[in-house]
Amino acid sequence: MLHWSLIVSALGAIVAVLCAYCGWSLFPTMIHKKVEQSVIIADGSEQFNRFIKLPQPLNFKVYIFNVTNPDMIQQGAIPIVEEIGPYVYKQYRQKKVKHFSRDGSKITYVQKVHFDFDEDASAPYTQSDRIVALNMHMNAFLQVFEREITDILQGFANRLNSRLNRTPGVRVLKRLMDRIRGKPPFSWVNGILVSLIEDVKSVLQIGENDPGLALLLVHLNANLKAVFNDPRSMFVHTSVREYLFDGVRFCINPQGIAKAICNQIKESGSKTIREQSDGSLAFSFFGHKNGSGHEVYEVHTGKGDATKVLEIQKLDDSHNLHVWLNSSNEGETSACNQINGTDASSYPPFRQRGDSMYIFSADICRSVQLFYQSDIQYQGIPGFRYSIGENFINDIGPEHDNECFCVDKLANVIKRKNGCLYAGALDLTTCLDAPVILTLPHMLGASNEYRKMIRGLNPDAKKHQTFVDVQTLTGTPLQGGKRVQFNMFLKSINRITITENLTTVLMPAIWVEEGIQLNGEMVQFFKKKLINTLKTLDIVHWAGLCGGVGVAAFGLIYYIYQRGRPVKELVK
Repeated sequence: MLHWSLIVSALGAIVAVLCAYCGWSLFPTMIHKKVEQSVIIADGSEQFNRFIKLPQPLNFKVYIFNVTNPDMIQQGAIPIVEEIGPYVYKQYRQKKVKHFSRDGSKITYVQKVHFDFDEDASAPYTQSDRIVALNMHMNAFLQVFEREITDILQGFANRLNSRLNRTPGVRVLKRLMDRIRGKPPFSWVNGILVSLIEDVKSVLQIGENDPGLALLLVHLNANLKAVFNDPRSMFVHTSVREYLFDGVRFCINPQGIAKAICNQIKESGSKTIREQSDGSLAFSFFGHKNGSGHEVYEVHTGKGDATKVLEIQKLDDSHNLHVWLNSSNEGETSACNQINGTDASSYPPFRQRGDSMYIFSADICRSVQLFYQSDIQYQGIPGFRYSIGENFINDIGPEHDNECFCVDKLANVIKRKNGCLYAGALDLTTCLDAPVILTLPHMLGASNEYRKMIRGLNPDAKKHQTFVDVQTLTGTPLQGGKRVQFNMFLKSINRITITENLTTVLMPAIWVEEGIQLNGEMVQFFKKKLINTLKTLDIVHWAGLCGGVGVAAFGLIYYIYQRGRPVKELVK
């Protein structure tokens, strides 16, 4: 008959094996399935309701670069700026669902965004604060006008050269020049031929000094006062509320040519410029986003593959963007135009150490890759930290196989010979239809070609780097967000008096942080729904495993001890 200690030992071993199985196989499988079910977006589910309206608003912080020496800048001095802010807004997002796909794996929606100013979080700053900031709408108009003139001239020069090259007489003259060039007896002939060809060109050529174009620029220069409210510099004195949301007004009762210019600006369709009830125009950074939603998104619901949940499948019924340069191969979409990842409101579940993920930002027309950095704890919730890499805006150009970002739309600015901007800057002209340049806040990591021309910048990776902390199982963002800065080149433009003494610089305007910090209510909800359950299962796993091993070991040791005792001692 088995000794009772062996039975106890066997029972302990069974409990240990069962708890090991549960802790390392059964519980993880159950949790995985439960998480899968909870993250899938199905009509009427809790996740669907959270998808339609985020449980808490996002934080939207704006920092403005106040210009302290505008008059000196007009005379060619280097700009001096002072950061003021943050001006904190609560950003509410609500989606209006258009339809699900037939198999339920896709959902199409339009998202409306609303901003509310948070006075407590912004204090001591208020929206009534007066600022001196870059006149974005005037600067943009002048540079776009200059670019279009340049494009017209370049196109004409190319057509002229092509036509001359196709003209038989000119081809004969060029071949004759090549044969006799450098031969002393015929140098006088060469001179005559050169003079002849230049005379032919001069008859057809339109250049920057052409009287018609000069007259056009003169009229533009004379009407800047009527269009942009008699500007004395390239900077505007306004309030924070007007600069960010309500709008800085211009084109107030224009007449004649000024009215024609205002109509052209109105018809350009810029999102940041809106017509007012009195017919004037107003520029603001974010007024067009407040209470509106235009882009149509199609995202994965997670059905069939939970790791794809919320990944953007289409934007405005297209799988790709049509913003950046594409490959020369017809029909091939460049990496720059690919849409990858989620909109950063949430992320796919089941994150692994060392992996990466994408977010897509419509504001800058591109996908951004985030890389795993470290394990973190946020108010007792475990997660992973991800941040952007050097391939965001530092490593751009043909040497990095992403020259599709080098749209080369800016004339006479600080850029490389191949048309790409220097490290740390991205030209958003084709994205925003305005000559806006993207950098990290305070030009963190940007080339000295840009930073040396501005005083008052204080780049700090801890304050200015984009990062996000994500709960490992569900992909829920815990804290962090996108941090980017919007700039414009400030430069002299031919025949525009107000710009004639300017030094070419990359001028910062604002930087923003858009993200989340899970509040106390959501932390408690998250702990109750997931973290406490995981802790309970973990306790059961290790308590059962250790207890079973302990009981098994005790029973076995006791049995061995009893077997080893002398028989006489047992008889007594």
